[in-house]
Amino acid sequence: MVGYGGASMRILITAGPTHEPIDPVRYIGNRSSGRMGAALAAAAVKAGHQTTVIVGPISVGLPAGIRRVDVRTASEMHAAVMAEFGRHDLLILAAAVADFRPKAMHTEKLARHGTLTIECEATEDIAAAVGRSKRAEQRCVGFALESDNNIDRAKEKLIAKNLDLIVLNPLSTLDSPTISPTLVYPDGRTEPLASASKADFADILIQRAVALWR
Repeated sequence: MVGYGGASMRILITAGPTHEPIDPVRYIGNRSSGRMGAALAAAAVKAGHQTTVIVGPISVGLPAGIRRVDVRTASEMHAAVMAEFGRHDLLILAAAVADFRPKAMHTEKLARHGTLTIECEATEDIAAAVGRSKRAEQRCVGFALESDNNIDRAKEKLIAKNLDLIVLNPLSTLDSPTISPTLVYPDGRTEPLASASKADFADILIQRAVALWR
């Protein structure tokens, strides 16, 4: 492993949405573009870190100089994160993973009719799984997308999932070039940041994440 918090860390980033199949052509997804994860990857590479990105189906390009792992579903992203995390110093969970998936996928395209009921089940909680498995020398940063920018809810997630930092951001962040984040730390400290481009915020977040070892 590279020196923790040093100039050349091993950083693992998740990016983009997941697609949870209903049938061979339809899926449950969300509006995440992957811009935040791509910006974080670019910032990490620029700062000299060895960077791996686990990426769902995104609509933006990723920077050169990274190692890329493509996934489509929440289950695939969970498996990839758990396989990769042990070889990295820092994990930044920027992907917008679907919270639910259909309990059963139809093997043939569903015919159109009056109504369709889809029974769903919860997907794997990747942040919680990582929080349970991380070693003392590893750090994990999560994101909390809250419709009402509920800082108490973000704090609850931070503690419950054993994260080292969480980024609270509003729903307007989805598929947007900008972000208006608040950083929340385990000691209760919060750091509201001005609205910025995702690229500018990515530089700040990489700096704050590296500082978690100090």
